[in-house]
Amino acid sequence: MGETITADPQAEVARRRMVPAHSSGSRWLDRQFAAITALPTAVMMLAIFGIPLLFSLTLSFRGWSIDQSLFAGRFVGTANYTDLMTDPEFVSSMIITLCYTIAVVAVEMVLGLAIALALNIDLPFIGFFRTVLVVPMMMTPIVAAFCWRLLLDPSNGVINYWIGQHIVWLGQPGTARLSVAIVNVWQNAPYVAILLLAGLRSLPHEPMEAAAIDGASRAQILWHVTLPLLRSYLLVAMLLRTIFEFRTFDNVYVMTSGGPANSTMVLSMFTYLASFQRFDLSLGAAASWLMLLISLLLCTLFIMAVRRRSTP
Repeated sequence: MGETITADPQAEVARRRMVPAHSSGSRWLDRQFAAITALPTAVMMLAIFGIPLLFSLTLSFRGWSIDQSLFAGRFVGTANYTDLMTDPEFVSSMIITLCYTIAVVAVEMVLGLAIALALNIDLPFIGFFRTVLVVPMMMTPIVAAFCWRLLLDPSNGVINYWIGQHIVWLGQPGTARLSVAIVNVWQNAPYVAILLLAGLRSLPHEPMEAAAIDGASRAQILWHVTLPLLRSYLLVAMLLRTIFEFRTFDNVYVMTSGGPANSTMVLSMFTYLASFQRFDLSLGAAASWLMLLISLLLCTLFIMAVRRRSTP
């Protein structure tokens, strides 16, 4: 039969004194360690981005002119926003931005998907082509735009020399819009391709193999199996590219500066000209906040679509 061993109370007390116990303050510090270490960075980011955002929001509700001090503008309510919505140039720039964004993002998605499918095949030297793919994406947009401007020069450009015609690419509305769009697609389609290639490499092979055994063609497997499994990656890529193309500025500024005849006057270019050339900072701040609100609306719609698609 077993014996019940009763510990000596004095020995148990002595043992507990030998083991240091954490105080409640130490336990709280352990739990809040991550928040405390991130606090300086959060405060710095708030100071760098939050204060200018708050100031621009305040400025968008004031009437300010260049002969006044920065805080001397009087409160005008929503007059700046009303002026924008009734300004034909702003309305035109909004239409141009929306049409440009839809067209460029659509081409980037289709081209990026095609490149990703091609690079997903295990062939000799495929790693080299995957590496070359990131070169346009790694170039600074300003530098890439300057290079393309030189290539499209009507007198000394290589493009006209190759095609054997004298075309003023950046001097006509139609070709200017096409040129800016091509440059953006050339630089940003690899980003979509890399994102979708990562998605393709992570997909399970069993559904494709089962469909092939059932007699499905490659096109049917792509349409009915691969693309549905890749839906989340497609939506994320579309979300990111829509946000970035909606606020595009670098290529437009370097290549056309919004011309000719305002044919490439996107919203970011309109905001820049209003703020730093006409020095109407109140109007420029209002235009910036309208761009931000539209971007937030697009993000909300895409996030809702992703959640709805991912919910079983």
